[in-house]
Amino acid sequence: MNNSIYLDHNATTPVLEDVLSAMLPYFTQHFGNASSKTHAYGWIAEQAVETAQIQVAQLINANKEEIIFTSGATESINMAIKGILNVYGGTKNHIITCATEHLAVLETLDVLAKKGFEITVLPVNRLGQIDLEQFKKAINEKTCLACIMHANNETGTLHPIKEIAKIAHEKNVLVFCDATQTAGKMIIDVKDDDIDLLCMASHKMYGPKGVGALYIKKGNPRVTLTPLIDGGGHQHGLRSGTLNVTGIVGFGKACDIATNSMWDDGIKISRLKTILEQRLTLLPNTFINGDIKNRLYNTTNICFKDKSAADLIKNLKNVAVANGSACASAKSTASHVLLAMGLTENEAQSSLRFSFGKSNTMEEVEQVVAMISTLY
Repeated sequence: MNNSIYLDHNATTPVLEDVLSAMLPYFTQHFGNASSKTHAYGWIAEQAVETAQIQVAQLINANKEEIIFTSGATESINMAIKGILNVYGGTKNHIITCATEHLAVLETLDVLAKKGFEITVLPVNRLGQIDLEQFKKAINEKTCLACIMHANNETGTLHPIKEIAKIAHEKNVLVFCDATQTAGKMIIDVKDDDIDLLCMASHKMYGPKGVGALYIKKGNPRVTLTPLIDGGGHQHGLRSGTLNVTGIVGFGKACDIATNSMWDDGIKISRLKTILEQRLTLLPNTFINGDIKNRLYNTTNICFKDKSAADLIKNLKNVAVANGSACASAKSTASHVLLAMGLTENEAQSSLRFSFGKSNTMEEVEQVVAMISTLY
């Protein structure tokens, strides 16, 4: 869109030209089904999927056999949580999560709670962090899984996943990590962090929508889960259905680009975010929500106390920002993330998330600051 400023990259990102170029041949020339084993059309598609598996795996230091392609993070989340419970739920039916998880996790767990599974939702402090000692005490003999996101989608707050995994594994509890926001932005090492399951989404990292991945650890101990979708036995029988070869190719290319560019992107984007924060927090009664030290370099969530987020957004003409997660934007209620962090209803309703991306400029930062400043 002409003359627009896009600061909502945590909701979705534009597809990069190189990603689109990689995808185009698989719409027309290489249109084969990756499961067709009797001719070259299928072989070419199968090879493209395998290449993408390698590219996705390299991004998080996994093996290609540990990558299962899905339609996105929400499917991966359901596949991980429900798949684990189908295996362990008979004797171990307790799951631990935290209050600021994405609704894809919390609402999935709500459904399971109604079916008799025990769910512990840990509170967070003002920074959006859980208490590790409280996490440790929450584990009991029936705990099978801990669901803790890598970075919060609204505030950018990072959780100490390596420490969480160490505590969990000492009690034989598996760890599922929602890395939807961190994948492609910062280094993820599933081996070093000892993560058992991890989800990603292509469209959060300049790839196409409608494709994601679930990492399933095959090391010692190997993670076992049942499929969410049956029929056809695709992807080792864990996720049946004709593969979205075109989307998978784009996802793989996006991962390859991120592997080689995230450091440079981080330096540039972090500077823009920092300057925006410095300028806006000079305004009366403004403050940053979340952990300023341990967070994503592209994300800031700012409370403009006594100002309505809706009024702020109206004043930010042709500027795309958010006052919550994209999945909850249709709801008029305050952000569950900010409320869990101890903000009042009014403070939560007065907060905006700015999430930067590759294309943002200093000129855009200055324009946004000028627009908001006119309300003071």
